[in-house]
Amino acid sequence: MAFTFMPDFWFDTYDKADADFLKSLGVKGLILDIDNTLEPYENATPGEGVALWLSSLREVGIACAFVSNNGKERVELFNKELSLPAYYKAKKPFSKNLKRAMTDMGTDKTNTYMMGDQVFTDVLAARFAGLAGAILVNPIKDKTDRLTRFKRWLEKPILKKYERKKGKNPR
Repeated sequence: MAFTFMPDFWFDTYDKADADFLKSLGVKGLILDIDNTLEPYENATPGEGVALWLSSLREVGIACAFVSNNGKERVELFNKELSLPAYYKAKKPFSKNLKRAMTDMGTDKTNTYMMGDQVFTDVLAARFAGLAGAILVNPIKDKTDRLTRFKRWLEKPILKKYERKKGKNPR
C-alpha cells in the first residue's frame, strides 16, 4: 500500500468504531490518543461512555493502549482507573511509543490500528509505524490556538480527498 496521509476510516466520534466493526477488520490492538479523541482536554478522567466502550473492546479480545503527546500528569490521571499501557510525551508522529504499545498489548503492526483526532500526529504516526490502519475522529472540542488552527487548515485537502473517495463519515 502506498504511503498516504488519508485515514482508512473517519468517524464523528470514537464510539462509532464499535467492537463489532473493529473485530471485522481483524483488529487485535487499538492505540488511542486521549485529548479531543476520547475526551476534551478539560476532562481529567474518562467518562462513563469511554469506560463502557473500552470494556466492550476488551470483551471481544481487543487490547488498548494510550499514546499521547500530553504530559505525564494528564495521561496518568486519565489512565488511573483503566490501567492500560500508556505513554505520555510520545512525540507523535514519531512511532517509537506506538511500537512500545504494541509490545505491551501483545500485538503487531498487522493487527493494530491507531485512533486519533489529528492527521499530522495520529494518522501520520500510524503510517510511520506501518500499522494496519488509522482511524480519524472529529475533534470533540478543538483548540483555537494558531498552531492547531494551522494544522486543521492543512488537514482540509486531505479530508476533502477522503470525502471524494469514501464519502463523509460513512458510519
